[in-house]
Amino acid sequence: MAWMYLVIASLGEIFGVMAINLYLQKRSWPRLLLIVGTFSVGFLFLSLAMRDIPMGTAYAIWTGLGAAGAVLMGILFFKEAAGWKRVLFLCLIIGGAVGLKIFG
Repeated sequence: MAWMYLVIASLGEIFGVMAINLYLQKRSWPRLLLIVGTFSVGFLFLSLAMRDIPMGTAYAIWTGLGAAGAVLMGILFFKEAAGWKRVLFLCLIIGGAVGLKIFG
């Protein structure tokens, strides 16, 4: 269950970063509250995951999946560039998270 919590925490990170981008496009209280809410969910589930997963592993996977997800959201929804180098390093981040899960 801890790994599921960690995935949910990573989604909180991803959507929190996306909420920041939306807020910067149009500043409003609902969008600001969306930032607070999504990051709060992320931190809550990260703390639940860290009950069973070592801190270093949990944090590395949380930030790695959050970063990879933010890049994907930028490419898919905000028309950011998707060059082959960017995709290659995105795959390396995901590969590192998978490696930590398998060998951690």
